[in-house]
Amino acid sequence: MGIERTVRLSFSADARAAGTHTNLSAVRSDGPVLWVAGDETATVERLVADDAGDYAGQATFRLADLVDLPGEDDDEEADVEGLARHGDFLWAVGSHSLRRRQVKARHSGEKALRRLAKVTGQANRQVLVRIPVATVGGLPTPVPELTVDGVVHRAAVFGAHGDDLRELLADDEHLARFLPIPGKDNGLDVEGIAVAADRVFLGLRGPVLRGWAVVLELRPEVDPDHPGRLRLQPFPDGRGYRKHVLRMAGLGVRDLCPHGDDLLVLAGPTMDLDGPVRVYRWHDALTVDVPQVVRGEELTAELELPFGDGDDHAEGIGLLGGDRLLVVYDSPAPARLHEHGVDADVVRLSTS
Repeated sequence: MGIERTVRLSFSADARAAGTHTNLSAVRSDGPVLWVAGDETATVERLVADDAGDYAGQATFRLADLVDLPGEDDDEEADVEGLARHGDFLWAVGSHSLRRRQVKARHSGEKALRRLAKVTGQANRQVLVRIPVATVGGLPTPVPELTVDGVVHRAAVFGAHGDDLRELLADDEHLARFLPIPGKDNGLDVEGIAVAADRVFLGLRGPVLRGWAVVLELRPEVDPDHPGRLRLQPFPDGRGYRKHVLRMAGLGVRDLCPHGDDLLVLAGPTMDLDGPVRVYRWHDALTVDVPQVVRGEELTAELELPFGDGDDHAEGIGLLGGDRLLVVYDSPAPARLHEHGVDADVVRLSTS
């Protein structure tokens, strides 16, 4: 795999101070703009392309300004791990994961062990958000509501009222036992989203089940009694979700990206490891309407991505037209950082 070029992403001083540029977890291109999100905020960022193909002019959009969030503090992180752009909407999904406290260099002995025993959750992580997008000042812009052909579409959320995804999975024969486990310990951890028609695919970094990664399929719709909320249409078995499993050499899903009728799957380790990192192609994923066990010719390795030693963790992929893929990294290597932000990579997909 060769990196075709790097793309400079420039952020505001406030975003850099918050570390958004070093915690990128999701990316989607949208005409003249790039949507990105960091995993330690409850915001979505918009960057605008310049003549050189780099991105700057960052604008921040708070999720709490568009939908009701379940957290007591609107600015509590939502751990946004995936973005999707489809039709008139931008979608964002939180990780839905629990987290275990880290042991840092200054911690030792009993204090380090106490930190490792501490597991917490955050309500704002448990959301799936659908935001209308209007053209404002010539640029795609998230808005609270949008009228299309006489129909008013409001920003809407699933997981802030009533059951959330974790509650729906509480009786699942494959996933329920992983719910109390932190995401980075192979517990439940949503890290990718793709949308096609009325179908929403959520890729799980964890759990990986004896080498099989899991993708959940949902069919959200607006609750007619509460137009700011989403509910899930049931599948034939009565559940609000469908499961697909993918054989990717023991790797979990780090992002999903539609490409024609296929899904590109960014795959990486579930645990706290640097690599390997690959992009797979799930052939005809968007044309099937039954649960899938995906392997062999249905799931082919597209390319290998670089990774560092404790840094450069590929977290998001987005198409830049045709066969070029933009890759953003969490914990970027020092060489990626510049005065105004961070560099992303552009790689070319296989044409075979």
